[in-house]
Amino acid sequence: MPDMGKREYDKLIMEQYIARIVFKGEKYPYIAPFLYVFDGKYLYFLSTRYGKKLKYFRQNPYITVEIERYDPDLSNYAFVSLSGHLVEVIDEVSKREVRDHFVRLIREKDLSENIMIALGHSSQDPPEALVHEERNVIWKLTEVRKITGLKNHTAAEE
Repeated sequence: MPDMGKREYDKLIMEQYIARIVFKGEKYPYIAPFLYVFDGKYLYFLSTRYGKKLKYFRQNPYITVEIERYDPDLSNYAFVSLSGHLVEVIDEVSKREVRDHFVRLIREKDLSENIMIALGHSSQDPPEALVHEERNVIWKLTEVRKITGLKNHTAAEE
């Protein structure tokens, strides 16, 4: 499979909005899907304030993120994995900017109101509730030490 260059995997990251994060679990790795936003430099994730992912993050914030794109028949596919360090965003201005970015993403992609449940809210809550109520934690991927971006041959010709 051909490797992807930085421009290609940045484009893939920018186009997608669902990632899987692999945490170091107790005996086995723990994988969970996350909605994310990308500001061109950093990936940001929203996490509920409960569940195994929070426990594993606190125990070991070194993770791998996987983002993929594929056609339903798998004639075209590409993925990128990034290994790095998650940190909690605590600066109020940064949190507000990231939450606004998530609201824009939800609106622009016309995501189902059910996404709000995955983010710790009611499906009846508007996306703007993410900005006004802190029911979740914001994580930022930093210190990326390894990036692997691969694509199939057909995707390589695009």
